[in-house]
Amino acid sequence: MTERFALRVGVDAQLARGTATGIGEYVRGLVPALRARGVDAVGLDFPRLDPWRFDRRVLWDQLGLPLAAARARVDLIHCAAGTMPRFAGAPSVVTVHDVAWLRVQGHARPYARAYFGAYMLARYRTARGLVVDSAFSRDELLAVVPLEAERISVVYPGVAEDVMGLVRARDDAVPFILAVGTVEPRKNLELLVRALPALGGLRLISVGPPTPYRERCAELARELGVVERVEFRGYVARAELLALYARALVCAVPSRYEGFGYGAAQALCAGVPLVCSNASSLPEIAGGGEPLLDPGDVAAWTAALASIAADPSAAEMRAASRRAGACTRFAWAAAARATSNAYARALLVGG
Repeated sequence: MTERFALRVGVDAQLARGTATGIGEYVRGLVPALRARGVDAVGLDFPRLDPWRFDRRVLWDQLGLPLAAARARVDLIHCAAGTMPRFAGAPSVVTVHDVAWLRVQGHARPYARAYFGAYMLARYRTARGLVVDSAFSRDELLAVVPLEAERISVVYPGVAEDVMGLVRARDDAVPFILAVGTVEPRKNLELLVRALPALGGLRLISVGPPTPYRERCAELARELGVVERVEFRGYVARAELLALYARALVCAVPSRYEGFGYGAAQALCAGVPLVCSNASSLPEIAGGGEPLLDPGDVAAWTAALASIAADPSAAEMRAASRRAGACTRFAWAAAARATSNAYARALLVGG
């Protein structure tokens, strides 16, 4: 029987606009899952505002979100993108996806690091409750800001049903490694480029919005003589992403820092063989059974990818055997249940 949740919850959905990355995927899945659970959830956004520019993001966070919440007459604001307004106008719960701005974003502009880093840490202390994507992110958060651990709920984001229901059709004629995620330094795409010369016959397809780091990877590919085997697809439509998951020989996630790692979770739920970094949250998300490798060890990654290429059917069978368990761990119904429980605890704290 569907539960009823008495309060109206406004979920910050602005980052689902435009070139939505992991946070957009999170919000797109969370709002309907909450509704299916009986929560009166409304997505808060402004369709004509592109949040992928710093000034517009600040404008949305600090003015647009509180105004949208007031117009929607919500009782609780879920700041689902990791940022909070200084004056929310209603009790707030915030999802802190990671603290990358304090840990691995030293290359970013100082004003962005200050806003997404120290300024947001001060806001987190005012939240009624906090949600994090992994135990790793909880520990990282507690390491940088004094908070009561009981205010923090670990809730794995869900993976969409179109990924869970994917039918695999591996492309053996043109086998490729798939890397999904924003092309930025912490994602460590260059490791895969360095492995490629020893992986004759394999291509590398990168899917995700670019940053200047993409040019570094492209230049490395030219230096190593593999530029013709590397594709930077950029941000792709959903249908193309699903087709790539269906056809890929293997998904590779060589990140140095992830608060969750949607690329890894999606690969597991799609039944795609996965090779994954052993850094940050990724061992937790992989859940055992996948190759977990040092993100700096090119030789180990080369060997693991070559092994899958040598016997793709065996790798496919191993991935298929773990698929059901991953789909259970990353079901949106479970995420919505845990998130609504976090709302209830937050309001009890406030009361």
